[in-house]
Amino acid sequence: MNDLGSLKGIKVLIVDDSNTIRRSAEIFLNGCGCEVILASDGFDALAKIVENHPDIIFIDVVMPRLDGYQACQLIKQNPRFKSTPVVMLSSKDGMFDKAKGRIAGSNEYLVKPFTKDELMHTIKMHAL
Repeated sequence: MNDLGSLKGIKVLIVDDSNTIRRSAEIFLNGCGCEVILASDGFDALAKIVENHPDIIFIDVVMPRLDGYQACQLIKQNPRFKSTPVVMLSSKDGMFDKAKGRIAGSNEYLVKPFTKDELMHTIKMHAL
């Protein structure tokens, strides 16, 4: 499970309005060989998805303009990106929040702060 080379070339989109979260995820994943794309909100994310065709998307739940649930629904409604795994990121870990993520179409729900191992495991589960 610790084969860092296995994530080489995987395109990962990190969507979060927190620069700290975006940067820490980028540092974790660059070290694993991933190609990291960053977006600061849902609208920014939609443009980056069309441009870059990421293999997996990590998206914050609470963001201005377009929240993670709304962005996830839009991604999953698009036939070109419907099969792209979407992982919700949230500091809330309640059952209601996780259920709301599933309803929006997310494949997984990670609670912040996440670890490098959690990110890598999630990528291996959904994007390989």
